[in-house]
Amino acid sequence: MTPRARVRAGLLATVDGLFATVLGLLNVPVLALWLIGLLLSPIPTLGIELLSVTTTVVRWRADLERRLAARAGIPIRRPYPPAPDRAEFGGPAWLRWIVRDPATWRDVAWLLPGALVGVLLGLITVAIPVYGLAGVGLLPLWLHLGDVWFGYGVFWPTTDLREAWLALPQGLAILGAGLLLAPQLRRVDVLFARLFLAPTNSAELRLRVAHLTTTRADAIDAQAAELRRIERDLHDGPQARMVSVGMTIGLAERLVRHDPAAALKLLAEARMASTAALVELRHLVRGIHPPVLAERGLEGAVQALAMSLPVNTEVSSHLPGRLDTPVESAVYFAVAETLANMVRHSKARSARVALGYTAGILTVAIGDDGRGGADPDRGTGLHGIERRLNAFDGTLAIFSPPGGPTLVTMELPCALSSPKT
Repeated sequence: MTPRARVRAGLLATVDGLFATVLGLLNVPVLALWLIGLLLSPIPTLGIELLSVTTTVVRWRADLERRLAARAGIPIRRPYPPAPDRAEFGGPAWLRWIVRDPATWRDVAWLLPGALVGVLLGLITVAIPVYGLAGVGLLPLWLHLGDVWFGYGVFWPTTDLREAWLALPQGLAILGAGLLLAPQLRRVDVLFARLFLAPTNSAELRLRVAHLTTTRADAIDAQAAELRRIERDLHDGPQARMVSVGMTIGLAERLVRHDPAAALKLLAEARMASTAALVELRHLVRGIHPPVLAERGLEGAVQALAMSLPVNTEVSSHLPGRLDTPVESAVYFAVAETLANMVRHSKARSARVALGYTAGILTVAIGDDGRGGADPDRGTGLHGIERRLNAFDGTLAIFSPPGGPTLVTMELPCALSSPKT
């Protein structure tokens, strides 16, 4: 890591330490609120609704901690299973789901020790750099204010200008040490929180089963939709043309003896219609599995796709081998749909696609310099890409602030075959 990156990481950890301190102080009233809701839960209607609200507040606080953990480079998955069908918020079914979930009690058990650890480590994380910064700023204050005793110094008080000069390197050393130590302190805090807030092995298994159930249903729906699309395209395109060809040839058979010239003209029309039907069939086959993907692999297919776009698109790839055919096809169509959305909505002047493979994970990063603002909740295109990747345990991450730029990152666990196979 470069020195600049270390300083940036230290500053980010210091800011997160300040957030952790404030949020840690918030744990106590959140715990008190939840205990009040638990004590009043036997009261009909009011108690159930109050406990539902306070439990939601507890989960909100735990989710804030998970976000801070992700910023520290240690992601913590949400351990909550999906709510049962037809379970209304605050209703008996919803409350049973909340109370029977072990993650709820683990969140509550974390609040008090999490507050103690978070506040203690957060104060240390913030105090050391601030103390060092005070030493760095002591000399300018002395020169500006004059003969004032500041009392700064680990080993001596600062009572004159000479000692103020000595405080400058001391403050720089303390500031540097604080910025180097801040990420480690944040890591300790996050690791402690992960003991409570991360899913247990049984919860991981339940989440995995729920995820597989959802992705299986999505894959079945996507396959059914694709079959309907192929059937519709065949019915509206090549099938209609082949029916027309058959009718034209039948008419030519009737005219071949009485009007050979008209029969020849009809046969020429039938030949042109059959050629058009063949072209449509080729386009349909390309939509199912493009020949360039089978011949040149994902890298070559994405390069060919980039050359066909009206936007200047740069492609970089570091793939040591070929992907399995289903994964290769899913990634190709996900990239194609993302680039199509970019051309249609972003008004970008340039784009880039980067393919990489590290430690069994295929990473695809697609960026552009457009106007940004891509939001999965405002359309079905990004949700369709996400469902396509979910079938292979892939993930989709979107960073697209208003004004741009946009970065779409796809990650899929997969294996590569040898380049020679």
